[in-house]
Amino acid sequence: MTTLFTSYRLGGLTLPNRMVMAPMTRVRAAAGGLATSSMATYYAQRATAGLIVSEGVQPSAIGQSNPGTPGLHTDEQVEAWRPVTAAVHANGGRIFAQLMHGGRVSHSDTTGLQPVGPSAVPAVGDVFTPTGLQPAPTPRALDTAEVPEHARSYAEAAHRAVDAGFDGVELHGANGYLISQFLSSNANLRTDRYGGPVANRIRFAVEAVAATVEAVGGDRTGIRFSPGGTFWGVQESDVRELYTALLTELAPLGLAYVHLEATADEEMLVALRRAWPGTLVMNPVLPMGPKQTSRDDADHWLGLGADLISFGRAFLANPDLVERLRGGLPIAPVDEATYYQGGDAGYLTYSAHQYAG
Repeated sequence: MTTLFTSYRLGGLTLPNRMVMAPMTRVRAAAGGLATSSMATYYAQRATAGLIVSEGVQPSAIGQSNPGTPGLHTDEQVEAWRPVTAAVHANGGRIFAQLMHGGRVSHSDTTGLQPVGPSAVPAVGDVFTPTGLQPAPTPRALDTAEVPEHARSYAEAAHRAVDAGFDGVELHGANGYLISQFLSSNANLRTDRYGGPVANRIRFAVEAVAATVEAVGGDRTGIRFSPGGTFWGVQESDVRELYTALLTELAPLGLAYVHLEATADEEMLVALRRAWPGTLVMNPVLPMGPKQTSRDDADHWLGLGADLISFGRAFLANPDLVERLRGGLPIAPVDEATYYQGGDAGYLTYSAHQYAG
């Protein structure tokens, strides 16, 4: 019988369990978007996960959303990531880089550039900048001729990720960032081949994935979605039609996985499971919500057909989460005040359970 601790073959990798560490922004990168020795320790501490997906990594300078986040668009960034991936592998782990282009969820004070998006429609809410929260600016709408270069930026970053030692990449197609903005019916008001009907709104996502697959292979490529999610003010009309069409277009590309967030009701998510013939990673609870994913949540979704289960906040406070869940041990709470404050407190200071013997 399949359990959370049953091994799983994912592309060219054998995962020792079905637990995925979900991507989580930690804003601990050094100037220039460089990974640090603390990041190497942080990810290596959690290497017992079947798979780690890194924090969001910008694929280009204009793709940076938040200050303090790492990149994969310069040679220096590649070099900085190598000790991180080496540390994870030395501890027996596997790690994918999440490639996250912020699109309109950015600010010129962060990047020195005007954010871009499918249309000149600002995100809803305040964005992080080096001087604190500021209202989301109006992005510059991309010209039709420019759109393919932003799709290719994921592929170029994926090539750098593999060079840096990552086992693969996950495109961030969720939570109101650039791919999600193109899927949206209110952030994307385009009238060209990238906007309007579902077949056009999914085009950017498909082109970004196809370019990445061409660059590093389908077995090294995953993508994350938040069906029906409303992050940063995005809305999606015809959610089931949109994602069924998208998954149908992605199916022939031989992806490592699709990663879904529980942003739609269970009936919808189960329908999308049936529409996707490949590996499905399920994140059972809402990002930034009050609840951490539990063993019961994981078992429930394995029973509904998910292949792998991603855990976010539980992995922050419990670097040995796999062992804790296997042994039915207490799960430590996370200190939300340390999510984005920088430094090692609330980053490297969570300890493993003290095991007897």
